[in-house]
Amino acid sequence: MNDQNVDKYEILRGLALAGQSRQGLTKAAEAALRQASELVGLQAAAVYLWDEGLKVTLTASHARTETSRERLVSLEEDLFQSLRKDSHVLSAYITIGGDIPLHSFTQPLRRGDHIFGAVVGIQEGERTIVYEDAFLEAFSALLSLNVVADGLSGDEASTLDDLNKARLSAVTETAVTVNHEINNPLTAILGNVQLLLLKRSDLDEELAAKLRTIETSALKIRDVTQRLLHITSFRSVPYADGTSMLDLSDDAEEPPE
Repeated sequence: MNDQNVDKYEILRGLALAGQSRQGLTKAAEAALRQASELVGLQAAAVYLWDEGLKVTLTASHARTETSRERLVSLEEDLFQSLRKDSHVLSAYITIGGDIPLHSFTQPLRRGDHIFGAVVGIQEGERTIVYEDAFLEAFSALLSLNVVADGLSGDEASTLDDLNKARLSAVTETAVTVNHEINNPLTAILGNVQLLLLKRSDLDEELAAKLRTIETSALKIRDVTQRLLHITSFRSVPYADGTSMLDLSDDAEEPPE
């Protein structure tokens, strides 16, 4: 058995043990995606779970760069979602031509005939992930077992709904607290800075520029706290040192004044 096969075995073994110990889907999936990406040479990989209406309810991902992450999200949203919904495609491997070929795949997460998610990934260069189809199929099957072990699919779909509601409630309570504690001092800062800027003729240009920087930063803080307060759905993205943070970038609607 060569080193690559040993590595594949260790990744699959780790996933199986994670499902057995129920250590948590997101943590296990992110670690497995990172290891698989290094082994197979993926620029980015992700796990998506969705409900009966194909609305994404949970994601876990790993990417070498933010550009690769965005490219993978674009392929998932613009191509694979449509193939699943309109053509009932379960798994696919595609190659997009160019100076540097781009290879991508999607493999289903399933329990019997019930499809509740997918693993997707992208790879650049001449090497093609289609040669890794057996490994990726086994990888996806073990991720499916992890999901089922965590009670996040099939008959336990309501568990996920309850969990998401509880998490969203916690986020909302935190947002209310943040707004309450931050808005008063923030309003004072913003009001005084804007009052000083109205008297710009009495200020030298360097001081005025610094005040404008403070005003811009204060407005950004207000915008973030308002987005957090009006959040209706959420997903976590990797931040640093194994921690995660809420991704507010998908909140396209501006919060009311």
